[in-house]
Amino acid sequence: MRRLFVAGGAGFIGSNFIRQVLAGRSGVEVVNFDALTYAGNPDNLREIAGDGRYAFVHGNVADAAAVAEAMRGCDAVVNFAAESHVDRSIHDASDFIETNVRGAYNVLAAARDLGIGRVLHISTDEVYGPADREHPRREGDAFAPRSPYAASKAAGDMMCHAFAETHGLAVIVARPANNVGPYQYPEKAVPLFVTNALDGQPLPVYGEGLQERDRLYVDDCVRALLLLLERGEPGEAYNIQADNHRPNIDVARAILDLLDKPYALIQFVDDREGHDPCYWMDSSKVRALGWQPDLGFEAAIERTVRWYRDNRWWWEKIKSGEFRAYYERQYGRRLATARPYAG
Repeated sequence: MRRLFVAGGAGFIGSNFIRQVLAGRSGVEVVNFDALTYAGNPDNLREIAGDGRYAFVHGNVADAAAVAEAMRGCDAVVNFAAESHVDRSIHDASDFIETNVRGAYNVLAAARDLGIGRVLHISTDEVYGPADREHPRREGDAFAPRSPYAASKAAGDMMCHAFAETHGLAVIVARPANNVGPYQYPEKAVPLFVTNALDGQPLPVYGEGLQERDRLYVDDCVRALLLLLERGEPGEAYNIQADNHRPNIDVARAILDLLDKPYALIQFVDDREGHDPCYWMDSSKVRALGWQPDLGFEAAIERTVRWYRDNRWWWEKIKSGEFRAYYERQYGRRLATARPYAG
């Protein structure tokens, strides 16, 4: 791997991935191809913008010609490009279809046509639908997505499978659990809870906060992705899970404890439509390659909270403009009828 094409590298996981590549692999150049939609942020990579091994190309994966042109000369591809927020997909899924399905096809087709040696496609645990500890999902299990977002990601996964089977493309699919860490757009639960708590604002918790998620620290996820890019078996998928499952209410309380804020900030709001109660995967396949997470739940949350506490410059300007319109649409009515925390 000498020249790496990264689609969606200005987003949360993508930017953390690029930083690790440039820090740990001196002979690798990175081409970051990103549309800079609302969650793609040049600030995520400002400290490496002057690195001679890094190049940024402004473009959208839905533009097949632009993808192929930017990918030319690369010998490996990682596709992070995706619309990723379930709440937004419920309001309007058209961008999810365009990016997560057509965009995935365009990346795969360009890699095929250019003879790219390795392709890593980033998917999600949500393609499997709900699962619990007693019935963890394995890579060969059937998909059962329950949100438009999850359905669009499942379609991208199947496109990867089709390109591997039909064209012999050396594509590997990664299905990580919920990531936490620096540079995550604050529409997602953990950065939303942290930044709202820092400002003394309510933490809107869906339902009773009993939905469970695995909180995988982004650096641990990136190490797994690099391992899969270099050693994953072409045509295979790999689950990435830290086994840090906690109900959302426990996550909210942990954040408030770390910030010395009162639980009274928790406000229970009407649940979103089709909210999956829990995801659980068997990650033995990637662990057999030598990966395991470094951070448990407490350490992952503490490190995440500390970063947002120390980097107000990054998120304060985000939580205005487009974000305010989204927040009001998603939570305005819900917060008006919220139920206070009484635990």
